[in-house]
Amino acid sequence: MSKAPCVIKLLRKTATVSLALAVISSAFTAPSYAQKGRKLAFVRDAETEQLLRDYTKPILKAAGLNAGSVEPVLINDKSFNAFVADGRRIFMNVGVIIDADTPNEVIGVLAHETGHIAGNHLVRLRQAASRAQLMAVIGSLLGAGAIAAGASSGSGGVAQGGAAIIGGGASVAKRSLLSYQRSEEISADRAAVTYLQRTGQSAKGMIDTFRRMAGSELFSAKYSDPYAVSHPMPRERISRLETLAKKSKHYNAKDPKGLQLRHDLVRAKLIAFTSHPKSVARRYPKSDKSLPADYARAVAAMRGGNINRAVKSIDRLIKRQPKNPYFWELKGQALIEAGRAKKAIAPFKQALALAPSQGQLQIWYGYALVASEDDKYLPAAVKNLQTGLRKDPNSPLGFRQLAIAKSRMGRNAEADVATAQGLMLAGDVKSARQYANRAMKRLKRGSREWILAEDIMTYKPPKFRR
Repeated sequence: MSKAPCVIKLLRKTATVSLALAVISSAFTAPSYAQKGRKLAFVRDAETEQLLRDYTKPILKAAGLNAGSVEPVLINDKSFNAFVADGRRIFMNVGVIIDADTPNEVIGVLAHETGHIAGNHLVRLRQAASRAQLMAVIGSLLGAGAIAAGASSGSGGVAQGGAAIIGGGASVAKRSLLSYQRSEEISADRAAVTYLQRTGQSAKGMIDTFRRMAGSELFSAKYSDPYAVSHPMPRERISRLETLAKKSKHYNAKDPKGLQLRHDLVRAKLIAFTSHPKSVARRYPKSDKSLPADYARAVAAMRGGNINRAVKSIDRLIKRQPKNPYFWELKGQALIEAGRAKKAIAPFKQALALAPSQGQLQIWYGYALVASEDDKYLPAAVKNLQTGLRKDPNSPLGFRQLAIAKSRMGRNAEADVATAQGLMLAGDVKSARQYANRAMKRLKRGSREWILAEDIMTYKPPKFRR
């Protein structure tokens, strides 16, 4: 587990909606969300994250950034929003994918956010608001109405950001800062068009997104003061983008069919996991025989508690695409949620075999081994959980299951370390230190587990400049 703190590693409460789609409630409440009385909730889904990485990789390369240096982070919110904060993560509501008919629409949003990262806008924003905490400034901007501004929830220094009001408090100063932010949005738009041109993709999806949002109250000139929002007004923005985008020879380029199918599958999954089963049935009626529709109905059946029907539906999916690891993952999930952990082992193992680099799949496989309650599987469970956590250290489930496995093997001090790591991930530093302290008394000084426990004991939350 990395020592570097981040919001995803410092969460207060964890609730697993499913194995494939886990929702994690953050200890940090972004100001824009605080206005609605809600906490940010992060969604972990291997399939969706991989799709977003594949969308982002060529854009990052076109921007001159390392393809592995920026990670997508999903937020469990069906409204349309995306933002960056630290140069290492692009935060995106699931609503962006749900609302997007094509990959190009999502790619346009990612290109825009990449423009903020490549332009180092957040560093300059910190300078422009040196008297305010970064999180408070960004939250105010988002609260004023933003489609892709920069709130933060995912790394280092901003992890413990507060919801304070912009320093100074004067409306004139606030308007000045917002004016500065508007100029950065224009710059990010231009950069996005450049990246799309370099990668042979169209900017039409980004324009379609702005057109769709232009009708909403949030961006309507009827309700908004153009000088009190952080982004240019839609008509102005769309006109500028169209003029620039139509100059590209790739303006009419279409998404590859394979990529469109992957997008449709992920979209169907997110809709099924975040909507009532009846809503899913209306959106994907039985008359729709497409693969995404079958996927959505299978998830809806599982969420509705009809496991036998869900498994039969998933088996049909697997028959249509036997090498799709996420169909196998869904089958394992359905079985384990039905209390059939031993039967879930084989599907998770197959999912991992098809996508061996996916840490989440390895953690789910380890989880099934532990949940089988057969002690002969414990060594394999520990091995897979540890390997999975090295690939993906942001899994509270992984640390919990590792602690259970080690405890059942009589390795209680190591179990305490795993528990402490999970508590740190949950943001409960006090309890984590209690377990770490107890573990250190029973571990060999200088051992790997002892060092992990010491890291937790010596952890200090980051401080902020005002």
